[in-house]
Amino acid sequence: MPQIVILATGVCELAGAVGLWNRRTLRLAAIGLALYAVCVYPANIKHAFDGLTATDVNLLTWVYHVPRLALQPVIVWLPLFASGLVTWPLAGLFRTPDPKPSLD
Repeated sequence: MPQIVILATGVCELAGAVGLWNRRTLRLAAIGLALYAVCVYPANIKHAFDGLTATDVNLLTWVYHVPRLALQPVIVWLPLFASGLVTWPLAGLFRTPDPKPSLD
């Protein structure tokens, strides 16, 4: 059974990636990939806790799990940003102000 779940999640990721290449399916694929990343986050947390509480924990375990969990929100945001559904959260901070018209 675990092999089927791994295969199914891999197929979902590949289908989402292919969907990002097509303008007609871009937004749907982005939403699907973002939802997928949200849905697998609890499994990633469990995997991290299982790895970090094991008796043979080493530095590589921390180097793998901590960034993976910390970057999960970016993985949710990235396809939505790539499809134009959301913008950069700080976009207003980087805009240059419009020049004021002269009163001449």
